[in-house]
Amino acid sequence: MTRLSVEMLAADATEPITSAGNAQLGIAVLAGIAVIVLLITKFKLHAFLALTIGSLALGAFAGAPLGATLDSFTTGLGKTVASVGVLIALGAILGKLLADSGGADQIVDTILAKAKGRSMPWAMVLIASVIGLPLFFEVGIVLLIPVVLLVAKRGNYSLMRIGIPALAGLSVMHGLIPPHPGPLVAIDALKANLGITLALGLLVAIPTVIIAGPLFSRYAARWVDVHAPENLIPQRPTEDLEKRPGFGVTVATVLLPVVLMLVKALVDIVVDDPENPVQKVTDVIGSPLIALLAAVIVGMFTLGRAAGFGKDRIATTVEKSLAPIAGVLLIVGAGGGFKQTLIDVGVGQMILEFSENWSIPALLLAWLIAVAIRLATGSATVATISAAGLVAPLAEGMSTTETALLVLAIGAGSLFFSHVNDAGFWLVKEYFGMNVGQTIKTWSVMETIISVVGIIFVLLLSLVL
Repeated sequence: MTRLSVEMLAADATEPITSAGNAQLGIAVLAGIAVIVLLITKFKLHAFLALTIGSLALGAFAGAPLGATLDSFTTGLGKTVASVGVLIALGAILGKLLADSGGADQIVDTILAKAKGRSMPWAMVLIASVIGLPLFFEVGIVLLIPVVLLVAKRGNYSLMRIGIPALAGLSVMHGLIPPHPGPLVAIDALKANLGITLALGLLVAIPTVIIAGPLFSRYAARWVDVHAPENLIPQRPTEDLEKRPGFGVTVATVLLPVVLMLVKALVDIVVDDPENPVQKVTDVIGSPLIALLAAVIVGMFTLGRAAGFGKDRIATTVEKSLAPIAGVLLIVGAGGGFKQTLIDVGVGQMILEFSENWSIPALLLAWLIAVAIRLATGSATVATISAAGLVAPLAEGMSTTETALLVLAIGAGSLFFSHVNDAGFWLVKEYFGMNVGQTIKTWSVMETIISVVGIIFVLLLSLVL
């Protein structure tokens, strides 16, 4: 793995807003992260406020002037929201159209109608992975849990045999594949190519989700034998619809932005000529903003109109999709502010020197940092954002492929061992009717498998690409 020398970075590095030494900066980073962890876990403060206060604490402990710290934080917040906020909003709109139109149910029902017996766990992985592309993790869980519980009950399947593959599919998409917020922010922070990251992310995601999903579910079902809670099998969200969009057109709509971004990445590799007319076209249609915007506009017809929605109903669906993501946007924005503060106080240079002195490969270092923050805060998104800010200097001078793999290493680390400080832990526990010990033996172990297998495949790709 390529490592940069301090001299290579120096030419492009911005002047730190403090002259603190590495020891003081190290203490400042630990103190800033500790403040964030304490506020989130002990005082139950919203992650947006915790990240904001943690950024100010970081600057104070590093000896930076308050005004300079505020400038760094607001600059990072603004840049992050400007680059990522619109994409998150478009993803939320597409996800809401998919759910409300019955398109998600159509995908689920069609696949389940063709899956029987031993193929059912694999069907659940496929369902979760497809639906998980445009949906946030929590939304995906809420959407898929009724299906998991119904399949387990009616087919007399072990709840873990069906549930773990579905959770693995959602979690892998959330941690490794854009347009989810974490990967998008890491791509922006490291100046990675989104199409290349998406393509390599899929290469890592497929074997990872197979190992952590259908294969691990065999053992999880032996370790924890629980049945679907009767009181948690809710009504399907689209049972009141007279018609639903077709399976093929729904899948095509969901995959449209992915296909457009992958086409751009492929043309960039094959043509590699910015003046080529074909590459100029694919650079536009394959950009994340245009790709997601195109999917949203197409989805209004292929999903909304197909379900019988009029203009008012589509407008209402779009409006309702934006309100729930306000908190996500604020967290992502504040995370960008924290990242910029880390960079401006000189922490990136410190990490670079640490990597040089200890000869730690950049990919492994990025993964370890994300793991530490994930264990401390419980948030995969916070772990991704913070780790991306810390290791951003390592991406300077890297090739496009290496930068994409660095993003994936951070994403894999952000999923490591979900436990009691993670909201997802309690969501899974309550929906599946498990106690804390059972949740750790299934959900927490599954997340750890995803993280470890993910970084293994990232490292293997780094050897051959």
